[in-house]
Amino acid sequence: MIEELAVVVKVEGHQVWVERRAARACGGCQQNASCSTTLLGGLIGKKAVAVESKIELDPGDEVLVAIKESVLLRASLCLYLLPLMALLAGAGIADQLLTGNSADVGVALCALLSLLLALWMINKLQHRLVFAAGAKPVVVKKV
Repeated sequence: MIEELAVVVKVEGHQVWVERRAARACGGCQQNASCSTTLLGGLIGKKAVAVESKIELDPGDEVLVAIKESVLLRASLCLYLLPLMALLAGAGIADQLLTGNSADVGVALCALLSLLLALWMINKLQHRLVFAAGAKPVVVKKV
C-alpha cells in the first residue's frame, strides 16, 4: 500500500473529501526557487479527492490515505503507455499509407489525432481501466 497524509475537507456519509498536505521539506528546502514540485503545486493548486472511510471524521482532521500499488501501476500504464502506443501506431499506419510531398504533414496529423483519440478514450474509460478490481483509495487511520 502507498500511503499519503491528507486533510479532510468535507464529509458525506462513508465518503470524505481530502486534500493532500504539502511536503514538509518544501517549505525549508534551499532548492525551493528551482523546485518543480513547488512550481507545479502553485500552478495546479489544491484539489480535493473523494475517498472511502469507515472511520468517523470531521472536516480539518488529518488522515492517512492509502491505495494499492497495483492500482497505481495500472493507472500509470494507462496514462503513459497507451497514449504513447497510440501516437506511434497512428504515425506508423499513416507512414505506410501516405505518399507524396505532404506525407510528413499527414503522418504528424495522424499521430496527433491518434494521441487525442487515445486520451479521450482514457478519459471515458478510466474507471473501468484503472479501478476494474474495485480498488479505490481508503482512509487507513486518523493521525
